[in-house]
Amino acid sequence: MATEVKVPVLPESVSDATIAGWHKKVGDAVSRDENLVDLETDKVVLEVPSPVDGVLKEIKFSEGDTVSSQQVLAIIEEGAAKPADAGAGSGDEKPAAGDEEVQPKAAAAKAEAAAPASTHPAPVSSPGKTGDLPPGARFTAEKEGIDPSQVPGTGRRGAVTKEDLVNFAAGRTGAVAGGARPEERVPMTRIRKRIAERLMQSKESIAMLTSFNEVNLGKVMALRKELGEQFQKETGIKLGFMSFFAKAAANALQRFPIINASVDGDDIIYHGYADISVAISTDRGLVTPVLRNVERMSFADVEKGIADFAKAAREGGLKLEDLQGGTFTITNGGTFGSLFSTPIVNPPQSAILGMHAIKERAIVENGQVVAAPMMYIALSYDHRIIDGKDAVLFLVDIKNQLENPGRMVLGL
Repeated sequence: MATEVKVPVLPESVSDATIAGWHKKVGDAVSRDENLVDLETDKVVLEVPSPVDGVLKEIKFSEGDTVSSQQVLAIIEEGAAKPADAGAGSGDEKPAAGDEEVQPKAAAAKAEAAAPASTHPAPVSSPGKTGDLPPGARFTAEKEGIDPSQVPGTGRRGAVTKEDLVNFAAGRTGAVAGGARPEERVPMTRIRKRIAERLMQSKESIAMLTSFNEVNLGKVMALRKELGEQFQKETGIKLGFMSFFAKAAANALQRFPIINASVDGDDIIYHGYADISVAISTDRGLVTPVLRNVERMSFADVEKGIADFAKAAREGGLKLEDLQGGTFTITNGGTFGSLFSTPIVNPPQSAILGMHAIKERAIVENGQVVAAPMMYIALSYDHRIIDGKDAVLFLVDIKNQLENPGRMVLGL
């Protein structure tokens, strides 16, 4: 029985998707829920699993092709014999109908396994080596036959990115060798194109201004040191800085609703909830999944939500609905060492809070010069509806909460 594999239903905001890479080829056995192909949209990479057990009979689109909702991607022959089983039995048996192409492939695979090792590494198929890579990088590693453990990573915390693998493959084949000034032209990914479009939209449609302040995080750090171990035992998650900033922002948004508003034509829409987008960097670009109703979330809920989003972003498991909505954004350039920046507003939102690196600086406290862990914070905002007074007071509100975290925890 033939079963169609279709493009998932895409939301109205996403018109189509691009084939990022196939994980199976015609004639391969597939299992139910096994990932067949990665689809890249403007926002996330979607994995399309097999709906049944069987053999991949036909692939309708190639890598790089554009597809839309409910288009047929492939045909699976449900219940068909797996290629590994096709050669079972005595040598006198004739191949079953439809297996003529499968058996030569199996025989070729056996012959290749028996041949002496070549000078090039064999294609990587072990999940232990590629399982931790994002979909695009994993497909590149398998396609190029690269062991990711041999590739120096340039991503966050040394992670191996798709670009690292592409450059490694080019160097191995001699594409870069022999020239002191190599160049390479590669097309933008859909996600990168979308980021570029959104940034230009923000620049052209928003009268953006940025205000700054600085925060003494000494009491926050002392609270984390005092209660962090107990917090982790009780909740199973580490107490980080982001939950303090998210809760402080949610509280301040309730007191300054214009910061949480958005412009729609000649109208201003006030949101009575704090759906906070949290900026997460991936090897494919920046994504901003949304924590919803942060004003009602506990510190543990915020930390768990961020950890889940970060894991999903690294593994390519974010869903489209995770990225939709959002009334305010927090971005943390401090994780990369940024000391000072002016973040760009993500329309239709009207403001974004930028966190930066924590540095010990000399300050005057109670008439004494002391060293304190200080952070610069920045609020970029749409000056069409947000006055400078409201922006400054909003930052002061966040500063006061973070410098008195006990009051914030108690809701005072």
